[in-house]
Amino acid sequence: MNPLKIQAITRKEIYHLIRDFRSLYLAFAIPLLLILLFGYALSLDVNNIGTVVVDHEKTDLSRDLIRHLDASSYFNIVAHLDDTKTVTDYLDHNRAKLAVIIPPGWTGNIRANREAPLQVLLDGSDPNFAGISRGYITAFIETYNKQLLLDFLNREGLEKIKPPVEGLVRVWFNENLESRNFIIPGIIAIIIMIVGAMLTSLVIAREYENGTMETIRSLPIKAGEFLVGKAIPYFLIGLTDVLVAIFMGQVLFGVVMKASFWLMIVASSVYLAVALTLGLLISVVTKSQLVANQAAVLITYLPSLLLSNFVFPVVNMPKALQLVTYIVPATYYIDILSGIYLRNLGLIYLWPSYLVLMSMFIALAIANLVVLKREGM
Repeated sequence: MNPLKIQAITRKEIYHLIRDFRSLYLAFAIPLLLILLFGYALSLDVNNIGTVVVDHEKTDLSRDLIRHLDASSYFNIVAHLDDTKTVTDYLDHNRAKLAVIIPPGWTGNIRANREAPLQVLLDGSDPNFAGISRGYITAFIETYNKQLLLDFLNREGLEKIKPPVEGLVRVWFNENLESRNFIIPGIIAIIIMIVGAMLTSLVIAREYENGTMETIRSLPIKAGEFLVGKAIPYFLIGLTDVLVAIFMGQVLFGVVMKASFWLMIVASSVYLAVALTLGLLISVVTKSQLVANQAAVLITYLPSLLLSNFVFPVVNMPKALQLVTYIVPATYYIDILSGIYLRNLGLIYLWPSYLVLMSMFIALAIANLVVLKREGM
């Protein structure tokens, strides 16, 4: 390859980027907006569940239960209601997600050592939210039951019963169980696909639409030199966006990588190369900016968001979709990001994902060369 020819193609593409303000906006403003939106708006944590309470008892014991419930960070009592009819209104209009109803005679049943049913109503319109909320309220009731049992044994002067099985739970990698610790790194994969694939999917298609591709074919330039020259500006933009995302993730959200920074840069460079070659291949094949943009969204952005283990766990998908995830580059990049940001892993553990990404880059680069040579370059 001739460096001077590559430099000429690169300079031509940079001039176009400077003239086309929309491309620069897409390259820099959209990634920043994604970081802010995903970082602040997208959260899989369930806290402050809107709760309403109907206390038919109004005794010291019922008030103690409500006080413990309100003290939990998982529940937020938004109203104390007088009857169950009002509860229906709160749940129907999405003003509350959970309702706790203490029936008449509840305190007397407890003090007489009888069963004391407690009604809990839960909004199940969001199955994931409802499932987590049910787990929280179930754990809360079990803990409260244990406290009542201990109080009863103390009053009777009996020895405290120690449970035969006690689980000592310790959380690794994400000790506080904060979703932003894996959402912020995952955003980088989406940003690279936007900058790498969606922008480069337009560059060669634009040459076809403008009629300049015939002129480029007549120049003494090889297909490889043409592709490298076209890709370099977007590679630099993509790498800049990665650095900005790392900086913003640390400053705004406190998400700091645990492993080597250079492992992150190498992984991002390889993944960015995959995104660039994929975008260029789409551009060469479609020869239309409109079609190329739509194809890039379907082939790169959506699979990276939905099929990469970023937002939705792959293990919960149908077997056919699980097989599709193996050809989504973001799957392997997000695996590397998880190892670098959360697990503090080195290359000795992450090399299979690096190898797959490198293989994808080589395959896509060869495909680009073959298609361009068939076009006469």
